[in-house]
Amino acid sequence: MKFIVIGITDNPNPWFPPEVIEIIRQGRVFSGGKRHHEIVASLLPADAQWIDITVPLDDVFAQYMSLRSTFRSLSCLRQASPFGMPSGTFRSKTSDIIVFASGDPLFFGFANTIKRKMPEAEIVVYPTFNSLQMLAHRLVMPYHDMRVVSLTGRPWPEFDRALIERAEKIGVLTDKEHTPAAIAQRMLDYGYTDYTMYVGEHLGNPELEKVTTLSLEEATQRNFAMPNCVILDAVSHQTSVIRHPFGIPETAFALLDGREKMITKMPIRLLTLQALDLPKRHILWDIGFCTGSVSIEALLQFPHLRIEAFEIRPECEAIIHENARKFGAPGINVHMGDFLKEDISLLPRPDAVFIGGHGGKLKEIMKKVLTVLADDGIIVFNSVVAPKVLTDSRKLWDEACEELGLKQDAPIHIQLNDNHPITILKCRR
Repeated sequence: MKFIVIGITDNPNPWFPPEVIEIIRQGRVFSGGKRHHEIVASLLPADAQWIDITVPLDDVFAQYMSLRSTFRSLSCLRQASPFGMPSGTFRSKTSDIIVFASGDPLFFGFANTIKRKMPEAEIVVYPTFNSLQMLAHRLVMPYHDMRVVSLTGRPWPEFDRALIERAEKIGVLTDKEHTPAAIAQRMLDYGYTDYTMYVGEHLGNPELEKVTTLSLEEATQRNFAMPNCVILDAVSHQTSVIRHPFGIPETAFALLDGREKMITKMPIRLLTLQALDLPKRHILWDIGFCTGSVSIEALLQFPHLRIEAFEIRPECEAIIHENARKFGAPGINVHMGDFLKEDISLLPRPDAVFIGGHGGKLKEIMKKVLTVLADDGIIVFNSVVAPKVLTDSRKLWDEACEELGLKQDAPIHIQLNDNHPITILKCRR
């Protein structure tokens, strides 16, 4: 099966080179979004068949697959018949499906979806400028150094990562949920305020096209026509969020009941991140996050991570959100309640787990973690040696590792000033 994917803009009177016009003229099966159909309908042959690209995409590709079966049957008839094809049947080029897509179909576009879902298909692409290119052209803004993020049908993590990594110029593809106003509000919530926002609406449409320059505060108060896209440009090429050193002082965090002993001290936190081996990990679970210091430090230093944070004490929910906003750490997924009662079956499998609190149920927590831990995953736990601690956490850890068949790495022993000694423990399958 062959797909010919043609890029178009929002111009209601599109221009195509002669080669593409001929492809359209000879085509019989076409596909695209409803907006694409409105733009190209007058160019299609009278007997054209149109397949709407709508979600769920599995239904769309089921129609493509059905056509493939039809094409194969017709090919067999053509080869078997000495008189050629009966009149009224598809012509020789009808095995091509002609798809209209926005901009460059390989730029977060539908050609990529075809490659993923039908890797055996032949694909020919006729691109045009994508929306972010057109917005940069309207602004006469060089875009070779632009960090591009798609929020079209996608969640926030890659956008959050661009902010945390202090990208100076960010191009954003939007959708009805991730609007320019929602993007601006998220940036303000987490302190990324030193950006100018440029919004392009209906780019390529000579009657509806509009380009607007706004502050983030102004953008939160506006509604923008779809389709649109955004370019964010750092005003001074340094965001207003202070880049913290490797290690945030514990005194800088909002604390649980003001108790400094309820937070992982900065040097211990850094040793813990080292033990978790985060540069090559992808999914971190922080069980018993309390103030969120480990999750926040991990995300700021390793923004490629997806972090799932768990805590049983309800008062900690407001604390982690306060700290995340204070330090510019968006995107930590917070789960409140008893971890042992939490349904973790639909969460991404962790390859790094830190157990910051266990309530005397360390064995049970480790056993549950093992049901989802990635094959190369690791578990890290900090054991406190304190006279008033009723449960010997090191003993629980050793027993759990033995019962569950886990291999322990060499422990790290450390004591800070007059604080109780701590042993950083690590195990793997």
